[in-house]
Amino acid sequence: MTKKDLLLVALIGGLVGLLIQPVLVNVQAVGTLGGFFGLTDDLLRLAVLLFFLIFAPLALAVANLIRPYVPVLYQFAKFGAVGTLNSFIDLGVLNVLNLVSGIPADKLSNLMFGTFKTISFLLATTNSYLWNKNWTFGNQGRSQAATVFKFYAITALNWVLNVGVATGVKALGPAFGTAELWVNVVAPLAGIFAGLLGNFLGYKYLVFKKEEPEVSL
Repeated sequence: MTKKDLLLVALIGGLVGLLIQPVLVNVQAVGTLGGFFGLTDDLLRLAVLLFFLIFAPLALAVANLIRPYVPVLYQFAKFGAVGTLNSFIDLGVLNVLNLVSGIPADKLSNLMFGTFKTISFLLATTNSYLWNKNWTFGNQGRSQAATVFKFYAITALNWVLNVGVATGVKALGPAFGTAELWVNVVAPLAGIFAGLLGNFLGYKYLVFKKEEPEVSL
């Protein structure tokens, strides 16, 4: 594992620790968790930030140790770190938009939710492209136009899965927990997981596929 990988994955962990904050506020979990752990609200937020800041490099280090036995695991761990950041950009932006709208979760229309989810999805997807292109898979020696075209083809499919599933789950209404938990966490996570595996396979074997060197005869 290189120093660059260590620093970048630590950055990812720190960003995730920040992006989870509006989610905790929206589902009213700060006070509950703080009371459980005996921490003030501010200390709990700091503890969450530090947890992700430490956990992300540790997880990549473990994948690096296993890499000699399962070579693809290290790359998948990097993809997982980027995917986690994407997920929390998706969740964090959605929760900020829900907070700013001032509309209670049980009054938020499916159209408004789908619009907010599309905005958060597009921001997360742009982040995904930049990180996966420059860090997870690399893109040396490929046509930029071809790469971008394939990326947005995968993105279009993932948009249908992500936003469609999330909006559908939201429309079903809370099967458990509160409306806030269902709208701000359960529904968007259902959409995120719907497109996760397809994203990895599409990015690895279509968008950022390694070019085979030409063999001279």
